[in-house]
Amino acid sequence: MTRILGVDPGSLRTGWAVVDLRADGATDHVDNGVICSPEASPLASRLVRIAAGLAAVVAQHRPSICSMETAYHSKNARSALVLGQARGAALVTVAQAGLEVVEYGPMQVKLAVTGHGRASKEAVQHLVATLMRLPEVAQQDASDAVALALAHAFVLRRPAAITAALRAGPSRRAKKGTRRAWEDVLKARGVV
Repeated sequence: MTRILGVDPGSLRTGWAVVDLRADGATDHVDNGVICSPEASPLASRLVRIAAGLAAVVAQHRPSICSMETAYHSKNARSALVLGQARGAALVTVAQAGLEVVEYGPMQVKLAVTGHGRASKEAVQHLVATLMRLPEVAQQDASDAVALALAHAFVLRRPAAITAALRAGPSRRAKKGTRRAWEDVLKARGVV
């Protein structure tokens, strides 16, 4: 069994999730949550809160690997810098715990989880809830973290096929949000 920690870093809300990949290829949701920081608090305090929160998650759940979202391009330089600092706090924390870190971009995660690299955040949230058999849709940041953990679980389960698809990127012909696409993804994931 491989225990995967998914981390969606943010300076105000850092989502995290723990997913188990069993030897038979099935995935199990273990836990998820969000590390929240008050917007009015200084950045340094928020970074300390992120690091302490992730350290507690790692100590409690003992994951073997961390799947984290890569930095993406932002039109606002200040936002990109603050996000980079939040990612840095998260990276240092999991690295200090001895975890290997794999990184995926937002489109790669959407492609791995939904079968479409340009799926909406809501589509990802609902599909994650379905795939993990969650009683309700998780909060957006936690849901993104579950999706990150699932994306890596799918790569581990079928490394050659998934890695090739992630490298190739989303199909230009796929229709966003179609019912047929959802059914195909659910069938491929063994849910239906």
